[in-house]
Amino acid sequence: MKIFPLHTLSSSLASKIEIAISHLLKLTLPAAAKTSRRGAVKQLHAEAGRGQFEVALGHTACTYAAENLVFTREVIRAVARKRGLLATFMPKYALDDIGSGSHVHLSLYQNGENVFMATGGTSRYGMSTVGHEFMAGVLHHLPAILAFTAPLPNSYDRIVPNTWSGAYHCWGKENREAPLRTACPPGIPDGLVSNFEIKSFDGCANPHLGLAAIVAAGIDGLRRHLSPPEPIDTNPDSLGDKLHRLPKSLSESLGALQKDSVLKDLIGEKLLVAIKGIRKVCFK
Repeated sequence: MKIFPLHTLSSSLASKIEIAISHLLKLTLPAAAKTSRRGAVKQLHAEAGRGQFEVALGHTACTYAAENLVFTREVIRAVARKRGLLATFMPKYALDDIGSGSHVHLSLYQNGENVFMATGGTSRYGMSTVGHEFMAGVLHHLPAILAFTAPLPNSYDRIVPNTWSGAYHCWGKENREAPLRTACPPGIPDGLVSNFEIKSFDGCANPHLGLAAIVAAGIDGLRRHLSPPEPIDTNPDSLGDKLHRLPKSLSESLGALQKDSVLKDLIGEKLLVAIKGIRKVCFK
C-alpha cells in the first residue's frame, strides 16, 4: 500500500500521513473486530518504498480473510481520501520504486489443530504429509494461479527478480525471493513450519477468486499426492537457466490457465470464461 497527497498540502506530507494512519487504526480496528472473525489489523508500519506501508491482518478462515481484505482496503482508501491523500494498492505505482504486493500466509486446520505443521516423526521440511502435498499442488499450478492473483498487466512489472516478489517457479525455506516460502514465526519449535507464504498475489486481485484458485490447486495436490522439488535456499536469479521464470505477462498467465484442466474443473467453466474475457480486455 502507498499513500500520496492528492494535491498540494499546506502542512508536511509526513504530518498528513501520520494523521491518516492514526485515524485509519482508530476506525479499522474496532470496525474489523465487529464485522470479522479475528480479522482486525494486527500491525501497520512503514516500508521501504516512497509513501509505502505494510498492513498485517489477523488469520481466519479463507472466506472471512477475503472479506476482511476487501473491507480493510476500502477503509484505508476512504480514510486517506478524507485526509487529502490517495491510498493505492497498485502493484507497481512507479516503475522506479518498490512495488506493493498482498502476500498470503496459508495454513491448514482440522478440528482446531494446525495440520500443515509436522508432528512426531512425520516431518518433511517441517511440514506434515498433508501440508507437503497441499503446497506441492499450489506450486504445480502457480503459473495458472497468477491469472487470478496477478490480474493486471501492471502486476507483472512487480514480479521481477531481486525484488522479494517471487519471479521464479520454485519454493524455499524462509527464502524471500521464492514465490512460495515456508515460514516459522516466533513461538514455533525449531525445524517446524506453521504456514507458507504466497508472494505472487497483489492488492488488485479479487481475494475470493485468488484464494479459491489456491485452495483448488492445493486440493489437487492432496488428491494426487504431489511432492514439490527440493527447496531453493539461495537467490533463484543466481541459478540461471536451472529454474523457469513464472509468467512475465498477463497473456502468459492466461495461456497457462488455458492449459490447466484441473483449475477449469474445480473453479468451473462459466466462471473461467468470464475471468479470461475480462483479463484479455486488460491487455488488448
